[in-house]
Amino acid sequence: MIAIIIALLIVIYSAIPLLKWYKKRAAIIKAIDEIPGSKAYPIVGTTYQVFGVERKNIFKTFHGILSSYPYISRSWIGFKPEINIRKAEYIEKVINANKNMQKGFVYDYVKIWLGDGLLISTGDKWHKHRKIITPTFHFSILESFCEIFAEKSKILVDQLSRHAESGALINIHRYITRAALDIISESAMGIKIDCQRQQENEYVNAVYDISELIMHRILRPYLALDIIYRNTSAGKKFKKCLDILHTFTKQVISNRKALREQNRHNGVSPKKRQAFLDLLLDANERENLLNDEEIREEVDTFMFEGHDTTAAGISWTLYVLGLNPNVQQLVFEEIEHIFNGSDRPATLADLNEMKYLERVIKEAMRLYPPVPMFARILSEDVQLDQYTVPKGTMVTIGIYHLHRDARYFPDPEKFDPDRFLPENTAARHPYAYIPFSAGPRNCVGQKFAMYEEKSVLSSIIRNYKVTSVEKRDEISLIAELILRTQDGINVKLERRV
Repeated sequence: MIAIIIALLIVIYSAIPLLKWYKKRAAIIKAIDEIPGSKAYPIVGTTYQVFGVERKNIFKTFHGILSSYPYISRSWIGFKPEINIRKAEYIEKVINANKNMQKGFVYDYVKIWLGDGLLISTGDKWHKHRKIITPTFHFSILESFCEIFAEKSKILVDQLSRHAESGALINIHRYITRAALDIISESAMGIKIDCQRQQENEYVNAVYDISELIMHRILRPYLALDIIYRNTSAGKKFKKCLDILHTFTKQVISNRKALREQNRHNGVSPKKRQAFLDLLLDANERENLLNDEEIREEVDTFMFEGHDTTAAGISWTLYVLGLNPNVQQLVFEEIEHIFNGSDRPATLADLNEMKYLERVIKEAMRLYPPVPMFARILSEDVQLDQYTVPKGTMVTIGIYHLHRDARYFPDPEKFDPDRFLPENTAARHPYAYIPFSAGPRNCVGQKFAMYEEKSVLSSIIRNYKVTSVEKRDEISLIAELILRTQDGINVKLERRV
């Protein structure tokens, strides 16, 4: 009898944590399911809605689902809840303070490449790195990068020349991406990759491939476990790309440190124009704050964040300019006024004068934000009107839909750069337009990106008229790591005379 009683007590004692977990889980499910959303089923949740949907149609499917619910909706990724928000007031509550800093689970796949760089890290490490990196984007330092912008833009203009002469249809995004890679590799690492003229480059190919492989894995939940993914052909290719990228960056850092030491020994002064890597090494030598692995993580983060999103921003701006020749003409006239017919490279002062072009870029990013969504894990319960979103829930911020809120952008599908005139932005909610995110985790390189986009775009428009081939309702949007189209951004170029 005593043995039975003891056994029962053990069972009861063991069951208490399970009962507590079940009670907590039931409360979470209840709170989540009070938020409107599609019907969920056991195991699959709401993921059945994309079963059998082709990759090119996934964004269209999600757009249709989200559009059924105003501002907030919930979905279940298997057993994991996801809350989708697209209202400025909600987004401000989630990201406006030093809370909810952890990125969504999708970034776990990116972390294998970037480690705990600024994009992904949290807590004390993020604060320390942000404090170190922010000064590297100071106005006076950005000025030195204008030479790189102009030099790579000139190469791009030359590469496009034969297409303007032939009148051939081209996917402009491919050319812009290579120009952006040339710019960021020299800006971040001080290395001339020259991938615009040298089509075969092991490092560049690895950057392309690993971005595609990350998206491939995100779209296949059954590859989430590393032990499974490592043994697939995609997993093996990912490992090969990762080795190439990490080896290259580590070698660059090692070589740069050795060269700096040699220059100090020989009394050689540092170059006036330094890469971000040099600036990190300078900070490290002053205060010994970063080890080599942490520097590698930040350089890889610059390379990842500094080419894909900027290339998308430039490409989408060219696309909308190609659809709106009257706006394109106004941009050209502004550029002509600044340069007076000269072909000299653009300086920082020139780029600051491009007020209308900046409004055009901002409006293009409103319609086609390079990063169409991002996610955060809540570190505490958040109250959004009548809904309580529990701690630990993944909240996805839908920038694409946020930027179409008619309260702040009347006739939201209309392309209108004057939305960004000072008098039209003064009363707008600060979280209604966030192409570079917002709050403490906003993009540290947004000024760099804007100057780069102005430099590249002004170089193209100074030399070519751009005509977009597909109308807006003819393109198939794909929202992955960046917002792009199924078949590229196809344009025709005509040389200006």
